[in-house]
Amino acid sequence: MLILLPPSEGKTAPTTGGRAELAGLVRPDLTAARERVLDALGQLCSGADRERSRAVLGLSLGQDPELDRNAALRSAPAQPAGRIYTGVLYDALDLSGLGGSARDRARRDLLVFSGLWGVLRVADRIPAYRLSGGVTLPGVGGLASYWRKLLGPVLPELAGGGPVLDLRSSGYAAMWRPTGPVAERTVTVRVLHEQVVGGVARRSVVSHFNKATKGRLVRDLLCAGPAPRTPAKLVEALRDLKYTVEEQPVAAGRPRQLDVVVTEL
Repeated sequence: MLILLPPSEGKTAPTTGGRAELAGLVRPDLTAARERVLDALGQLCSGADRERSRAVLGLSLGQDPELDRNAALRSAPAQPAGRIYTGVLYDALDLSGLGGSARDRARRDLLVFSGLWGVLRVADRIPAYRLSGGVTLPGVGGLASYWRKLLGPVLPELAGGGPVLDLRSSGYAAMWRPTGPVAERTVTVRVLHEQVVGGVARRSVVSHFNKATKGRLVRDLLCAGPAPRTPAKLVEALRDLKYTVEEQPVAAGRPRQLDVVVTEL
C-alpha cells in the first residue's frame, strides 16, 4: 500500500546534521528537477527585492527569516523529513513514537508531496524550507504543473499493484492525479465532523478535525499490521479499527471516495 500525504506548512529546523544529498532522496532520477527548483528558490530568496520574494511565497514581513533559510538550503543541516514536518497531521501521526514493524512500514509506505522536492519518503534527509506547492516560482513556473509532468510516470511505479490511500490536500493533489488502473486502486478520504444541533445531525469539513483524523488514521493502519492488499480490504481494515466509514458512489476509472465521520477529536 502507498499512502500519500501533504507536507506541513510549519517545519522544525534542525540545528545538527550534514547537508541534504539530493541523490539520496527517493527517486534519484528526479535530482535534476529538484536542483532546478532549489536553485530558483535560492535565487529568489537571496535577492535584494524582499518584497517581491514575500509576494511570490505568500509570506508576511515578519517571516523574513524564512527567506534567509531558503537562501541557505544548500548548506543547511538536514534531518529525516518525518522529523522536519510538524503540525496537526504529523503530531497525530507521531512518527517518532512508532516502533518495530510500524516504523518500517512508515518508511516504506508513506510518500510526502512537496513543492520543493516533488515527493519524499519520511526517512529522506532534508533541511527545513518554505515553499508551497501552489507557488508560481520565477524561472520554473507553477509548481503543481511542473511536478505533475515529472511525477506522471513515477507514481504508478511507486504504487505498484496495491491500493493507494490518498490523503493529500487539494493543492498537493494537483501535483499528480491517478489515472487508469492506479485510479481504480486509489482511495481518497474526506473527514466530516458530525454535530447534533437542535436535534438534527449536521456535518461539516473542519480543517483541524480533518488533519488530526488523517494523522491518527495513518498511525492506526501502520500499527495494525500488514498493509491491506486491495481497496476493499482497506475499507474493511478502517472499519475494524472502529472508524465510521461511508463509501460514496464512484464512476468507473475514478478513485474511490470514503467519508470518515467523527464526532470528537
